[in-house]
Amino acid sequence: MTDTKADTGFVHVFEQGSDPARKPLLLLHGTGGDERDLLGLGRTVAPGASLLSPRGKVLEGAAPRFFRRLAEGVFDEHDLRRRTDELADFVLEARERYGLPAPIALGFSNGANIAAAMLLQRPDVLAGAALLRAMVPFAEPPRADLKGKPVLVLSGALDPIVPASNAERLARQLGENGAAVDHRVLPAGHGLGQADLSLVHDWIERQ
Repeated sequence: MTDTKADTGFVHVFEQGSDPARKPLLLLHGTGGDERDLLGLGRTVAPGASLLSPRGKVLEGAAPRFFRRLAEGVFDEHDLRRRTDELADFVLEARERYGLPAPIALGFSNGANIAAAMLLQRPDVLAGAALLRAMVPFAEPPRADLKGKPVLVLSGALDPIVPASNAERLARQLGENGAAVDHRVLPAGHGLGQADLSLVHDWIERQ
């Protein structure tokens, strides 16, 4: 059953899973996406898992995002910190509302960036994260206790938006805070392909 609600501060979709043994997924779309964008991806990589998928509240033109940016790859970090807390609070409220354990975030691009920010700023909210085409969110990241928290980072070697050195720095930052990071670089651009789906599926199966 798919259910969209706006009375929690975020328009979102919640799908109750059929397999209670699976950790729920928090689906975080990229720029211009919405709360339905990643539902098919979530069902594919984690069959039977509950899915929680909010819509970003910041508009860039008509395109929803999770936080403001000043230019391509240049984040408004004040807004990012505020929006990260706002999203983390929503996740805690949704967990109570729907009776969920801590979710694994599955984020693409802008959604992956705020998931990375949440790991560093509000580490207790997530059980882990799969970050697809993510960048370093903070110029000076907060210290976080991510001991043993599983994180998958999938980067594209041909990505015109995320430099390889930036993705490597993100993986290193998360690892230095204790996360169990699996960083893979694919022969791909910024878009997702079958290899991404297979790697995320296999990684989730191990969690």
